[in-house]
Amino acid sequence: MKIVFATNNKNKLSEIRSILGDQFEIVSLKEIGCDVDIPETGATLEENAMQKARYIWEHYHLNVFADDTGLEVDALGGEPGVHSARYAEGTDHDSEANMQKLLKKLGDNENRKAQFRTVIALIMDEGNTIKEFEGKVEGHIATEKHGTEGFGYDPIFVPDGYDESFAQLGLDIKNGISHRARAVKKLADYLKEGK
Repeated sequence: MKIVFATNNKNKLSEIRSILGDQFEIVSLKEIGCDVDIPETGATLEENAMQKARYIWEHYHLNVFADDTGLEVDALGGEPGVHSARYAEGTDHDSEANMQKLLKKLGDNENRKAQFRTVIALIMDEGNTIKEFEGKVEGHIATEKHGTEGFGYDPIFVPDGYDESFAQLGLDIKNGISHRARAVKKLADYLKEGK
């Protein structure tokens, strides 16, 4: 089955393709000729994911799923949340600036509990099927960066049950336990059931 993943983020695309394997042909926005920076103006991860999926469905009429992911830090009232990719002022997907702002805001706060949450919105079957899938992984924010694998906040997020950050654990382990992996597994299970 061919299905559009509404992203041009190479890291996300590779992660999703690795998780789903070759059971599905996953194509990017670029591969369907979509160069538009689809707006993400929702107040929640759910709204943003659905906004992106709906845009592709309305303009291309292809089976599509879109995701939005946020890092939610307890001591910061859930920040950066829906603003995770653009957390540092005046930046867009600048991981280094985002991590520095987060570490600075958290300071020496002892409550470093956090969770990564991914929401996937799926539209298929001529627009008659609209579903959402959520995955989350709990952990804590390290006091400094560790590791070089992964992307985004991976160097400072340590998942529960591990002593190393996502960036230290490597992609194989991360792809097995991550928030995105959990949401994608729900998506894959749904698609495989052929509903």
